[in-house]
Amino acid sequence: MNYVDRYLSCVPTYKNHLQLLGAVCMLLASKLRDTMPLTVKKLCIYTDNSITPCQVLDWEVLVLEKLKWDLLSVIANDFLDHILQRLPLPQNKVDLVKKHAQTFIALCATDYTFAMYPPSMVATGSIGAAIHGLSASLDCISGEELTELLASITGTEVDCLKACQEQIEVALAENLKQPSQHPQEYNPDKNSVYQDTQEVIWTNTPTDVTDINL
Repeated sequence: MNYVDRYLSCVPTYKNHLQLLGAVCMLLASKLRDTMPLTVKKLCIYTDNSITPCQVLDWEVLVLEKLKWDLLSVIANDFLDHILQRLPLPQNKVDLVKKHAQTFIALCATDYTFAMYPPSMVATGSIGAAIHGLSASLDCISGEELTELLASITGTEVDCLKACQEQIEVALAENLKQPSQHPQEYNPDKNSVYQDTQEVIWTNTPTDVTDINL
């Protein structure tokens, strides 16, 4: 999303090129972040072959040029481990909180209203929202004390952090109100994507928003 936003901010783009742009940005991001990057062939399959490998490779060079080859962007996920290790959380619950926080961050990436917040604020608000939602199962700090601790760790203002966290929780509530578009295609295994080749591809998708209850 960082690459997409930066590219669109400087290059007028036709609507019929957005899917191609998104695929190229996913390719670049996976090369930078994943140990096993996405392949061009796989991205074309994901678009139902509406784009070609040649287009992806040509646009990869174009996007890199427009972004001035500056791909090392700091994103909200980069802050999670640094913040979580400074919170008094039960050791066996850290991964659960992180997974829920990743879901909130992914949700924020789909809403332009969060563009006003820096990545560190989105990460901090997402952790606060995650702990708030899991407070019944976590025997740890919560409420005002948690907000103040998070604010001190990241050097943010308490009021700004509260506003961000509340906005995240509202966004989640709105998202949960939306009915599933394809209920008949529900798969109990939410961590895999199936292709017509019967190949199972494991993904890094965080907890589904329907698994979160505030």
